[in-house]
Amino acid sequence: MHFNSISEALAMGGYGPYVWSTVGIVIAVLLFLIIHSMTAKKRTLTMLRLEQERANKIALAKQSNNDYQSKPNHN
Repeated sequence: MHFNSISEALAMGGYGPYVWSTVGIVIAVLLFLIIHSMTAKKRTLTMLRLEQERANKIALAKQSNNDYQSKPNHN
């Protein structure tokens, strides 16, 4: 397809509004998906970090409890 001017290229032979609105929708959807993916990744990594910290605290508490119970009782 060959156009003689930029305005003809933007008009797309009368189909410009359909073409450019579709391009705009596609760009908007892609931007939404990129932003959503980035925020979901950040949220998932935060959740995993918090779960790991909780698991570490539980393991430390169990270890501390086992150490306390294994000490001889000096009464």
